[in-house]
Amino acid sequence: MSFAHLLPAVIAISKQAGSAILAVYGQDDFNISHKQDASPLTAADLAAHRVIVAGLQQLTPEVAVLSEESAAVAWSERQQWKRYWLVDPLDGTKEFIKRNGEFTVNIALIDNGMPVLGVVYVPVLQWCYSGARGEGAWIERDATTRPIRVSPIVDGQPQLRVVASRNHRGDELDAWLARVEQQFPQVELVSMGSSLKICLVAEGKADIYPRLALTSEWDTAAAQAVLEAAGGLLVDYDGNEYRYNRKQDLLNPYFYAIGDSAQGLPLALGR
Repeated sequence: MSFAHLLPAVIAISKQAGSAILAVYGQDDFNISHKQDASPLTAADLAAHRVIVAGLQQLTPEVAVLSEESAAVAWSERQQWKRYWLVDPLDGTKEFIKRNGEFTVNIALIDNGMPVLGVVYVPVLQWCYSGARGEGAWIERDATTRPIRVSPIVDGQPQLRVVASRNHRGDELDAWLARVEQQFPQVELVSMGSSLKICLVAEGKADIYPRLALTSEWDTAAAQAVLEAAGGLLVDYDGNEYRYNRKQDLLNPYFYAIGDSAQGLPLALGR
């Protein structure tokens, strides 16, 4: 079943949320508070949340919406969902607070655990990544929309383009990089915030994104939909394709976002 017909409306909703975020971005006071896990929450997160939930409920009133800012849904209810929207109204709140522009609006449609449609909007740059399973992926940039596709990894190529988190780097990533550097003479490391990291792989501007730190399901779903529509793959630490709403907690396992699955998967898993 194709869900591509929903993309124009979801893109419009993401841009409306982006406008709500930028209205706060231009203020001196973001009204910052902190959640129980100590992560920051701003007025922009809440404004985008309200815009997106209202828009999706109007678009598909029969489909539940799970947003980072309204995630307290009982597992007994959530496990009954076959199809639902999974939303991060403002991914990269730390980047928002730093005013570096590397934050995104993420909206994904999950069908039987699979991210079948995704939109990732970058409000400051006005870039919009979108994708639908079986239909392809696109980027809208400078008022032009074009298809995107992952890049192959060619046997014997000297360089590997690795994208990494700007805020989360630990010993496990350093150990993985050390192993990769034994296979590739040149490892180009690009630091980036938010779901843009996965989108760089989808666009063919990076080969792999190893995420060896915790994330939540709303952090990855939209970008995974774009990546897989562009021919890539997002897998867990054991190489299994990642699926959603399979357990009570909403934490992701460590994962790899891979452009060329044929070459990148053995590389990621050290095989």
